[in-house]
Amino acid sequence: METTKYLSPAWGAIAKAKLLAELDPAKMNGASASMSNVYEGCADGKDRYLFLECSDGALARFEVGEGEAPEAEFRIHGSYDTFASITRGELGSQKALMLGKLRLKGNMAKALRLASLADRVNKVLAGIPTEY
Repeated sequence: METTKYLSPAWGAIAKAKLLAELDPAKMNGASASMSNVYEGCADGKDRYLFLECSDGALARFEVGEGEAPEAEFRIHGSYDTFASITRGELGSQKALMLGKLRLKGNMAKALRLASLADRVNKVLAGIPTEY
């Protein structure tokens, strides 16, 4: 099975296509929110980001890149290893927040309400054959 390098442009394109195909807006509870995950200390020493925006439960924008992440309602900082563990399904995003492995900037109450939706996104991303 061919794998794609995590957070590469090719991985981002696959992730966007899978999210568009597999995220059912009805199951996303009509959520409208944006989130920038900031991956600190990637293997090459650079910081990267994953930006996701939903509007009425549907994926409106998705991108991965390096450097400064787009402005978002929620900004989540963590190590590359922590985010990789979440994407692989080894660690839940809520647990990572509670353990202090992730740092959230934004409305914590709304973030906790949206946590189950973030888990749905991570489940889709976990289905991508990925080289970490």
